Amino acid sequence: MEKNGLFSQRIRLRHLHTFVAVAQQGTLGRAAETLNLSQPALSKTLNELEQLTGKRLFERGRMGAQLTVVGEQFLTHAVRVLDAVNIAGQSLNYKYEQKTDVIRIGALPTAALGILPGVIGQLHKQQPDLTIQVATANNPMLLAGLKSGELDLGIGRMSDPELMTGLNYELLFLESLKLVVRPRHPLLQTTVTLSRVLEWPVVVLPEGTVPRQNAEDLLSSQNCRLPSGCIETLSASLSRQLTVDHDYVWFVPSGAVKDDLRVGTLVALPIAPPGVGDPIGIITRVDTPLSPAAHTLISAIRKIMPG
Repeated sequence: MEKNGLFSQRIRLRHLHTFVAVAQQGTLGRAAETLNLSQPALSKTLNELEQLTGKRLFERGRMGAQLTVVGEQFLTHAVRVLDAVNIAGQSLNYKYEQKTDVIRIGALPTAALGILPGVIGQLHKQQPDLTIQVATANNPMLLAGLKSGELDLGIGRMSDPELMTGLNYELLFLESLKLVVRPRHPLLQTTVTLSRVLEWPVVVLPEGTVPRQNAEDLLSSQNCRLPSGCIETLSASLSRQLTVDHDYVWFVPSGAVKDDLRVGTLVALPIAPPGVGDPIGIITRVDTPLSPAAHTLISAIRKIMPG
């Protein structure tokens, strides 16, 4: 008991803010920019936290900083603590009425782009007074948000069984990696090979994400590597606009561009990665009943899925 007491007393909010920022951003450099810290100062704080917990929370390597299994478990509690502190601060500054007609959705950025616009538009026609809050985040943050009660439902990936404890998962589709360009891209006038693709500017997701790992695996299978000068971003809307308006090649999960491919706004290059794809599904809490509006939204998502 004495050890646990000292442990809890020595962890500070700055440790949790630093930890969550690195989990969100995927690299120490981007997290340091977000927190307006130097990278050495951030590394020092992160090392302090790992010494206090006695566990390794991140694996650091060329793919960035990836959460360990213990780190993903700790993330759930860290988010819950920071959320509670934020709510407490709000309560000191103003009074507010809790809205009952609110759905809080968390989604992977590319899943949000590919699924939510049509579904939300349809639902709002039926329930125009409904407030829908959408947060885009990486998969560990989605699971943490669901477990802390910050989110009502998520659209993300299945994770390790111990990290899915207390959560329901319903498979929607398998998402494969695609390389897409605008319809009049010069590449379409040539014989397309991966090495020729890499002569053009590339848009990819950041290190530490599953689609980025899939892109790296595809390149490695053909003895290629990403060119210098890549655009790395979690923003699906920015990536899409760069690809539509310029000569970028976008390495993107298929779900995000299915409508663009169907209407011809974007074109997929004839390069297919190995494997069947990554499962994307609806994630909800086991112990928390969904509102009728959330059930309606989930039904609408199911209806737009193929097959």
